[in-house]
Amino acid sequence: MAVARPSRTDAARPRTGAEIREAFLSFFEQRGHRRMPSASLVPEDPTVLLTIAGMLPFKPIFLGQQERPAPCATTSQKCIRTNDIENVGRTARHQTFFEMLGNFSFGDYFKQQAIEWAWELSTEVFGLDPKNLVVSVFREDDEAEQIWRDVVGVNPRRIIRMDEEDNFWASGPTGPCGPCSEIYYDFKPELGDEGIDLEDDDRFIEFYNLVFMQSNRDAQGVLTPLANRNIDTGMGLERMAQILQKVPNNYETDLIFPLIQAAADRAGVDYYQLDEKGKTSLKVIGDHSRAVTQLISDGVTASNLGRGYILRRLLRRVVRHGRLLGIDKPFLQAMGEASIALMQSVHPQLIERREVILAELQREEARFLETLERGEKLLADVLAAKPKQISGEQAFELYDTYGFPLELTQEIAEEHGLAVDLAGFETAMEQQRQRAKAAAVSIDLTLQDAIDQVAAGLQDTEFRGYEQLEQSSSIQALVVNGEPAQSASAGDAVQVVLDVTPFYGEGGGQIGDRGTLVADGQAGDGLIVMVESVSRNRSVFVHSGRVERGALSVGDVVHGRVDRACRRRAQANHTATHLLQAALKQVVDPGIAQAGSLVSFDRLRFDFHCPRAVTTEELGRIESLINGWIADAHALEVQEMAIEQAKAAGAVAMFGEKYADVVRVVDVPGVSMELCGGTHVRNTAEIGLFKIVSESGVAAGIRRIEAVAGAAVLPYLNERDAVVKQLGERFKAQPGEIIERVSALQDELKATGKALAAAQAELAVAKSAALAAKAVAVGNFQLLVERLDGVDGSGLQGASQSLADQLGDGGAVVIGGLPDPADQGKVILVAAFGKDVIAAKLQAGKFIGGIAKLCGGGGGGRPNLAQAGGRDGASLDAALAAAHEELQSAFQKSR
Repeated sequence: MAVARPSRTDAARPRTGAEIREAFLSFFEQRGHRRMPSASLVPEDPTVLLTIAGMLPFKPIFLGQQERPAPCATTSQKCIRTNDIENVGRTARHQTFFEMLGNFSFGDYFKQQAIEWAWELSTEVFGLDPKNLVVSVFREDDEAEQIWRDVVGVNPRRIIRMDEEDNFWASGPTGPCGPCSEIYYDFKPELGDEGIDLEDDDRFIEFYNLVFMQSNRDAQGVLTPLANRNIDTGMGLERMAQILQKVPNNYETDLIFPLIQAAADRAGVDYYQLDEKGKTSLKVIGDHSRAVTQLISDGVTASNLGRGYILRRLLRRVVRHGRLLGIDKPFLQAMGEASIALMQSVHPQLIERREVILAELQREEARFLETLERGEKLLADVLAAKPKQISGEQAFELYDTYGFPLELTQEIAEEHGLAVDLAGFETAMEQQRQRAKAAAVSIDLTLQDAIDQVAAGLQDTEFRGYEQLEQSSSIQALVVNGEPAQSASAGDAVQVVLDVTPFYGEGGGQIGDRGTLVADGQAGDGLIVMVESVSRNRSVFVHSGRVERGALSVGDVVHGRVDRACRRRAQANHTATHLLQAALKQVVDPGIAQAGSLVSFDRLRFDFHCPRAVTTEELGRIESLINGWIADAHALEVQEMAIEQAKAAGAVAMFGEKYADVVRVVDVPGVSMELCGGTHVRNTAEIGLFKIVSESGVAAGIRRIEAVAGAAVLPYLNERDAVVKQLGERFKAQPGEIIERVSALQDELKATGKALAAAQAELAVAKSAALAAKAVAVGNFQLLVERLDGVDGSGLQGASQSLADQLGDGGAVVIGGLPDPADQGKVILVAAFGKDVIAAKLQAGKFIGGIAKLCGGGGGGRPNLAQAGGRDGASLDAALAAAHEELQSAFQKSR
């Protein structure tokens, strides 16, 4: 039995995470694989929220929808998975962020070569002892077992056959699939080869998975051989680091532990002295810090939807576990800094995006701390209802919606003599896990709708719309009323695929062209299709519209005509968008980065990363700068070049956008140079005029400018001119006098409002004057608790302060009321305490906040005067009675 002997000394073998990564990539690069960079965590595949596997960027190649970049490739792909998020920190190797080392064959080598190289890499490069290795094969894969046993020389007793659930990879119910073979590391080889159970996580860890993609499965479940067999492998970088660094879990490797140490330093604790609960919190912080830093770097911003929700959830878990460790000050930025420092050598874009990352972390942490405070108030409301226990649903809502730790809910509940329904909490948690798994785990490589199915079998559409707006073309495919078809007739909604097209397909923020398809060689009366929009299914252009007259069939030749007026408008807006980005960089910040855009026929929209609003003065300068460039009549220069050449020349690329090896560069000399596939004017003078319509915030750290350019400016100005004329007529003023007239009216209204508020306050004091006689003496104190409806908050404050002044230093006044007696949903409570009351350790702010909770609200203020609110007017009398009783008891104890 021949077993390969390690050729390296122990000292020369890879040990650090960086060394392991480089050793893997170099090994396959030396064997003819093209080394490719990691793709973004935001995938091109619309069926998957995040990049969850090393093979995902190569999905179109495996499906035959894209040309292979090389016969074989190797990558270190960053990935995110959150389907088992609750296991992070609790097990030895569950993580949200990880790197998957992979080698891929696109119809080149296959099973035997993949197996031999995997064994050579594992034993000779990484120096793993064959006695510590176990391999698994699919139960029906005799070929793989024979290769492992007879070619590689693995002990037959350490080759384990496993069922389809573990060792057969499928892209979905249909599509490419094949058996797998995995390599496991055995931490306890002394236990022998009998009865090996690879499910024993304490003994075994799977570190290398080889997928032999050799079949295609149809809708009936029948397997047929693929014309080109592929190899897809994955080695977990963190898992190999755990093995080679001889640490008990992935978290204590040099890939994560520096972040754990950074968090421990912030908390003032020693990781090795903590109990398991404390260690788990530090592991969660270490893991999630890597994940959130990489997500933000790849353009994800926190929100309540999709990728943004995943980011927000991870960020909040970091803060929550920090609080469990006693970190009571903001610390996400510090963890971001540590994460960037740890990963920047292999992911240099982290340095470029540093300011964006840190700003997002700071904003989201501040926002969550406010949310956490609301969670505490919600728990107080739950407790005020005096339940028999905190239900599982309530505890889970606090945990999931407000990020409120279950442990803290239990602790507070225990202080009130209550328990938490942990079984109900776990039920709600499990339901969420199932929802997350259903949404995030599967990689669906099947094609879903009709146009996907049609486009998958077609050649790329040749686009000639840069040079010409009319083109004769052959119909390659039709989808009629949502179904693939061979022909269509008048009235049908159609999607038409042409071999050649002059129509721009929506992409890069620019909407698709409009126009017509007519029978080739016929005049207007031969109109066939009114094209309403053009999209792209990968590189196949899809012309959507409706058949107005006649009929058309697959194979027909049609003449496409782009609507020239719409194209001119789109071109003006697109070039203006480039000028806008250049102006923002010049006026606001050179580091401005695009976050999205929309170029339509009547307007343009540009989203960009910026932590603050653009000032009115800056907007004016931007507008003037762009109109100056338009007036200078810059001739655009458009050329294709290698992407590295374009970047070296200074061309700006949209962050996160995927570019081919050869790119189109749009250059406005001396002003702007960008990678762009859109359509543009030939000279900036064609734009005519540029006008900013609005500037606003659309998400945390992202601003939006909307503008019009070219022919769209005149309708916009006409509309604004009409408004000014109407205002002038109404105010009987010239346009230049309108602002002055409006300001005078505002001043007049403000003065009237102040007078009204003063009158209302005086009325409230007058109404309360008779209440002073109702004060009750309790020792040296004067206590007055009364209800006064129909008075607003400022009025109640004035009345309470007036009464407290009358009662002297020992006076304690509490007044509650409904500002509108017909509205039981708004309660106002005010407390005013004299100096002696405060000296007796009673503070108005704390006291009235507690009373307000009895009305379903809260609030507070200064020790001598405070206001609170509530939502339950029916409970007001009871709350005032409780206030009277509590103050009376406190005063009696102070005698």
